[in-house]
Amino acid sequence: MLTITDKAKAAIANVIENAGKPIAGLRIQVSSGGCSGLQYALSLEAFAPDGDDVVALGGLDIFVPPTSALYLTGVTVDFAETVEGAGFTFDNPNAKSSCGCGKSFC
Repeated sequence: MLTITDKAKAAIANVIENAGKPIAGLRIQVSSGGCSGLQYALSLEAFAPDGDDVVALGGLDIFVPPTSALYLTGVTVDFAETVEGAGFTFDNPNAKSSCGCGKSFC
C-alpha cells in the first residue's frame, strides 16, 4: 500500500519513544484542505481506530482509514532535514499536482 523509508521509521520511533504514553502506531490519513485540495494528516494513536486498515512495516503499525487508502497507494513517506526545518515528506505518484510545501495535493 505505502512505503515508509528508514529515515521516516527512525523519526516515528523517536517520537513514539518520547511520547510519554503508550502508542500503538501512527495513523496516516488524507482529508480535504490545504492549498491543492487534499492534505496529509499524521497522528499517534493509543490503539487502532475501528475500521482502519493496519499495515505492519518492520515493527511499526500504520493505521489507514478506508477513505484514505486509495490516495495512499504507492506513496512513499520520508523524513527530511533541511535548512528550513525538518518534517515528513510524501512522494505520491497518483497526485496530479501538489503545492510548494509538499503537504497538499490533488
